[in-house]
Amino acid sequence: MPLAERVIEVVRRDPAASALPYLLPHVKVPWVEDGVPRPMPEDVLAQAVFPSGRPLSLSLRAWLAYDTSLLERHQWFTPDGTFAPRPLDQLVGDEMGDFWGAEFAWLSGRLSECFLLPGGSDSRRILAVTEPDEEGEYPVFALDLDDMPYLGLMYPGFDVYLADTADLLGLGERETYSDLIDHETYGPRMRRHAAQCFAGEACVEYPFESARVYAELRPGPGRG
Repeated sequence: MPLAERVIEVVRRDPAASALPYLLPHVKVPWVEDGVPRPMPEDVLAQAVFPSGRPLSLSLRAWLAYDTSLLERHQWFTPDGTFAPRPLDQLVGDEMGDFWGAEFAWLSGRLSECFLLPGGSDSRRILAVTEPDEEGEYPVFALDLDDMPYLGLMYPGFDVYLADTADLLGLGERETYSDLIDHETYGPRMRRHAAQCFAGEACVEYPFESARVYAELRPGPGRG
């Protein structure tokens, strides 16, 4: 069974349960708002693509067929229900302040369609619509500003993000956000995203000079 379908099967048993039980009790992030799923209408979902024209991944399509409320609460949609991605610097600025957003402006041409996902406490999880991997999935990044600005690959796709959030994969404690780059199953997908996004590196950390030069020399998606 695909990972997203396994997560949906688990969530159906208790839709109002917190997706992030490690947060403080008063910071509840239910999988489904009010415990009543709100699926995307079939006709809308059948035609749905990202503003760039890229297709939805199979896992995201499966999740939206079950419920939209989790992603709606994280600003995925406009008032009329269309997708509302943000370039990386805008999303970082909205979440962490304009000063920090400016630090990531150099990446926004490459990561121009970003969506906030639930996860982390001081850090954030971001899905970026880039070149998909062999499963048709888009990478999920960890953004952390605790010490120095950092953006690293955390999951190879929404499918693995969902399943790990639901504690279905037994991945254990992380030493770094990007540990999965060496995982037997998910490593090849992670490395494909790393090659596409960060010249083979698992992350970019401040100061960004060498990574910035690479980004300026290499055309981003849809350019060149």
